[in-house]
Amino acid sequence: MGCKQMPTFVKIEEGKVDKSTFDLHVSAHKAYVRDLIAKGHKARTGYWAQMEGGMMVFEAASMQEAQAIAANDPLVKNDCVNYKLYEWRIVVE
Repeated sequence: MGCKQMPTFVKIEEGKVDKSTFDLHVSAHKAYVRDLIAKGHKARTGYWAQMEGGMMVFEAASMQEAQAIAANDPLVKNDCVNYKLYEWRIVVE
């Protein structure tokens, strides 16, 4: 039997603190994403070039797992961002 691909989720983030406060938590956020990658979640994170905020894309087994992953992100735990979480159904890749 083949390995079934997990659903993909997108966390759209909007910053809500000043840059100096935000920057205090960026290294922890990057370490968190690297840990997600190591655990097989195929996570990617980045920010918008033209505006504030950013996005994290990752795989999770369910919306519940995705919500837990998003809630444990240091940027969320330290109240640096508001975010929305969506399951992204990829049509072509």
